[in-house]
Order: sequence, then structure tokens, then C-alpha cells
Amino acid sequence: MRKSILGSKVGMTQIFDGQGRVVPVTVVQAGPCVVTQVKTQDRDGYDAVQIGFGDTKPHRLTRPEQGHLGLLKKAGEGESTEGGRAGKAFKHLKEIRLDTPSDLSVGAEIRVDEFREGDVIAVTGISKGKGFAGGIKRHHFHGQNMTHGVMEVHRKPMSGGATDAARTFKGTRKPGHLGADRVTVRGLKVVQIDSERNLLLIKGAVPGANGGLLYVRTLKGA
Repeated sequence: MRKSILGSKVGMTQIFDGQGRVVPVTVVQAGPCVVTQVKTQDRDGYDAVQIGFGDTKPHRLTRPEQGHLGLLKKAGEGESTEGGRAGKAFKHLKEIRLDTPSDLSVGAEIRVDEFREGDVIAVTGISKGKGFAGGIKRHHFHGQNMTHGVMEVHRKPMSGGATDAARTFKGTRKPGHLGADRVTVRGLKVVQIDSERNLLLIKGAVPGANGGLLYVRTLKGA
């Protein structure tokens, strides 16, 4: 099973390595995550575990979510935790597909010390939303010459492509909303781990704004 964990981006800073060189790092509040469901090949058709991250109040969840986590009360009983459910409210849930059956059980914790310094990882997050943007900023178009004779078209995308169809083809690069997309950055490296504060220091930048949700996992074969 590849090591995986959910976390939130704290921000960027820099540290010094053993040779005194400055290393830019992103600090991630990684876990602890709790296993909320285990799926098996026999029962569900595939192997997976679902993990929860981030405490929240039960009333902020929908009734199906409360029932899934074992938070609904039955008449004359306290909070239900039957069926091996977590019995705790989480802000984020994520299912992780597995190649082989997992030895984890519901309620087990996944902590940052699962990782090791030097691990090669991939980080997935939602990139920063930048609103409406033109073709140059959104698609890195070159733009027109900034000389005499080029009138008011310096940053316009110009031709939309084919001229024989009375429509714009799907996928044509046009001005529009920029950012707020799911982005995965691969090949990052774990520089340092703080088990006491559940912090993961990753070399380089990761997607998203401070406080955003991140999914961190080791690369297959790394």
C-alpha cells in the first residue's frame, strides 16, 4: 500500500540543509486521518479505504453523511457506532483505491510519521482561482507587436481557428475563468517531518492557497 494522507497547506518558508544551503519548503498540516470505511474485493468489487480529515460539528453534515459515519441517534440510545463506523464527524472524506487488500480497520489512525525523509511524493490540490483572464494570461499567447500600425489588438486572441463553420469548436482556447482546477504536482520530496505537530515539510511549491485541502501520496515504485 502506498503511503497516503490528507492535509491542509500552512504556507511556505525556508530551511537550511546539512550543507548550509537554503531549501524552499511548503509546510503541510498532514493528518491525523482516521479510517472511516474499508472496502473489499468480495463485498464491493474492489479494495479501498476511506479516510476522514478535519474535525467539524455533526450538524454541519447531511443526514446521509451522519448515517454513514454512525452519528445518528436511535430512540432511547446515545450516539450509534454500530457496524464498525467511525462515530465522529469529519470535514473531508476521501476514498483511496488499493491494489491489494488493506490490513487497516475502521477507526485506525494514519499519521504523518508514516512518511520518511527523502520520500518522493505527489501532491494534489485545487489551484488558486484568478477569475476572468485573457488569452495571454490564461493560455500564454504571444500577443501582437507593440508597434505602429497594430491598432487595438495587442492582447486580443485574434482568429478563433477554422473559418468554414459558423460556431466555435469545443476546446478552442479563449479568454475565460482561470484557476480553481484540480492540479497534481509529481516528483516532490519530503525534506523534514515533525511528528509531534503533524507537520510535513515538502521541497518546493504545491497547488492551492493557504488553508486548502491537499492529498499527499508516495509515487508508485518510488
